[in-house]
Amino acid sequence: MGQKKDLTGSEKSKIVRYLAEGCSTLKIAKLLKRDHRTIKRFIQNSQQGRKKRVEKPRRKITAHELRKVKRAAATMPLATSLAIFQSCNITGVPKSTRCAILRDMAKVRKAERRPPLNKTHKLKRQDWAKKYLKTDFSKVLWTDEMRVSLDGPDGWARGWIGKGQRAPVRLRRQQGGGGVLVWAGIIKDELVGPFRVEDGVKLNSQSYCQFLEDTFFKQWYRKKSASFKKNMIFMQDNAPSHASKYSTAWLARKGIKEGNLMTWPPCSPDLNPIENL
Repeated sequence: MGQKKDLTGSEKSKIVRYLAEGCSTLKIAKLLKRDHRTIKRFIQNSQQGRKKRVEKPRRKITAHELRKVKRAAATMPLATSLAIFQSCNITGVPKSTRCAILRDMAKVRKAERRPPLNKTHKLKRQDWAKKYLKTDFSKVLWTDEMRVSLDGPDGWARGWIGKGQRAPVRLRRQQGGGGVLVWAGIIKDELVGPFRVEDGVKLNSQSYCQFLEDTFFKQWYRKKSASFKKNMIFMQDNAPSHASKYSTAWLARKGIKEGNLMTWPPCSPDLNPIENL
């Protein structure tokens, strides 16, 4: 049997009238041809009525408390509005008011992601700066790899889309092949390369050294004078294929020994000038 509809307005009025006349719940159910539980539920809900919402008095913020909130927000920028106000011993302020106060003081921004720096990392950065303080950086060959994609930079798919407009579609390449990996370097005002890494080649220590042999050493380094090679400093980052013992020993056999190989501090920012090209 299908479920009957809710009580109509007319039925509710009749229930009220029958109750005033002294009719019982069962008698009203028979008169309206309804289940007695439906009648009983309606009577109970009517007797309870709606509870009035009690509005809490809004908490006013003093100028002194505002200064405390501003200092707390600067000290703990990633904390929630509740945590910031609690640290100032300010209670009774609704969330909407807390957020409005904080929006007047600061702008919501996403935290920057950076690698954690321990004491050893910081000391190695200082040692690196002291070691190369008097270095003639015009003799440093700055190198790095970069992937060039036909669809633009990897992961970049943002743009200005007006209200009411549909976001454009960015097609995927199921089998890859949408870009190339290149290696290049700069020294003073000279560009070295760029040299393309063959498709399907994964740059581990062995393949990285073989790549340098086939491109950098054969096409550029071999043509330089002995005095140039003696003064040149080869810079590369701390990628596993670059900083491995195999690659370091191989470069030493090619003439780029410890004095001509720039060490790079761990967890360092991208200060390599080739990043801007």
